[in-house]
Amino acid sequence: MTIKVAFIGFGGVGQALAEIFIEKKKKLINAHDMDVSVVAVADLMKGSIYRPGGLEVKTVLECVRNGGSVETYPDDHQTIKGWSSIETIERCNADVIVEVTYTDVRTGEPAITHCHRAFEKGKSVITTNKGPVALAYKELTEKAEANNVFFGFEGTVMSGTPALRLPVETLAGNHIKEIKGILNGTTNFILTEMEKGMEYDKALEKAQQLGYAEADPTSDVEGYDIRYKTAILSSHVLGMPILHTDVSCEGITNLTMADVKEALKYGERWKLIARIINKGDTVKATVKPERIPIQDSLAGISGATNAIVYECDLSGPIMLTGAGAGLKETGFSLLIDLIHYKKQQTLAKI
Repeated sequence: MTIKVAFIGFGGVGQALAEIFIEKKKKLINAHDMDVSVVAVADLMKGSIYRPGGLEVKTVLECVRNGGSVETYPDDHQTIKGWSSIETIERCNADVIVEVTYTDVRTGEPAITHCHRAFEKGKSVITTNKGPVALAYKELTEKAEANNVFFGFEGTVMSGTPALRLPVETLAGNHIKEIKGILNGTTNFILTEMEKGMEYDKALEKAQQLGYAEADPTSDVEGYDIRYKTAILSSHVLGMPILHTDVSCEGITNLTMADVKEALKYGERWKLIARIINKGDTVKATVKPERIPIQDSLAGISGATNAIVYECDLSGPIMLTGAGAGLKETGFSLLIDLIHYKKQQTLAKI
């Protein structure tokens, strides 16, 4: 089965997925009967190209290296260049839109609009953008269902670690009483370094040098990034749609070395914890630093690693841990969604 894909946005994550398509081409065909044809790329900075018969992915990647444009791709009678992202979504022959634009998480744009246009045109969407899912989960999932298309967003919470699909599919049949987790690698790295004796400012500086933290780290250290992820978990895993503004939020900027040392003295560690308590008809969701006993499963999660615990009535606590960021890992999360899109299409034909 050939799946035609269009990239809307072609930064690091999009390019990582394109490289995975090259690397895993034979495996995808042999193991999943899935041949991926990239038909379009549209990026605000890198230009756009559409070729209905499919693009040579290796050539596209070569075009954008060192800040180049996809519009340097060799011309032939099939290639069309210069379309906007909206034109590409509406006019190309793709089955699936890979939405990986730079999106303002506070507004969810331009990704929310891209999702709406794709669904209206009968195209499925896979994305790693938190904004659309955190801000417009209900309207987008309902619109996808109404238009009989697939909406995949596995990478929005823990990148390539399946924090969304595992509880929904593998833990099906359980009542999940609580979800708690370390969902931001930057803050966990900083707290780990503070335990080693480094002051907050120095630990943040080190995180920035290693690429864990942005030049403006506000979204991470104030807990905003985790707040969006918490809203997604509640909406998708627990079936309790909430807005990120419904999540009480406090970051780590007020924690001092004295706080960290005092916790260690009493056999405890500070962790920035996302916690969702399922009350049946409502949820209580918080993001805040917590002192947890060293025996707690989350206390052993150090460095930039992420982890999440699902408290289940039948299976007991289930913990999932892995990378919460990284280009290849995030690209892999898109591949997970694409494979499940293909499975859905196969089942629909039976």
